[in-house]
Amino acid sequence: MSIRLYVGNLPQTFDAKELEALFSAVGEGVRFKQVNDRETGACRGFGFANVDDQKLAETVIEQLNGREFGGSTLRIELSERRDSRPAAGDRRGPASSQATPAARKAINKVVHADTIDSEAPDPRWAGELSKLKSLLANQKAAV
Repeated sequence: MSIRLYVGNLPQTFDAKELEALFSAVGEGVRFKQVNDRETGACRGFGFANVDDQKLAETVIEQLNGREFGGSTLRIELSERRDSRPAAGDRRGPASSQATPAARKAINKVVHADTIDSEAPDPRWAGELSKLKSLLANQKAAV
């Protein structure tokens, strides 16, 4: 099983062979891939290293995290899986990422309607209005 490590705080210009030599000095079996900008092709300042062994991954983190490389201090840590993080534009926090796609689709939202019903609530707020109605119906006020 391959273990993925995040390698951050890379200098904008660096020699990939130097970095690979740094990894191979720790142990054999470390494969590194830098992340490049799509438009410019320049390194975005981070990349990922794949390691075959958990013990080697811990050694790489221990020996290279915080080490000086090309004028920058390397940041090496275990990489989080992409699906365990909230989306880049999602500011609701980690609780929002726990909802399954089926649960999100279960909300009855009308995105488009051909006819306008003057009695119906605004379709953009229909789902929220039904939630509010059920919350109010469930409340019991002491009289």
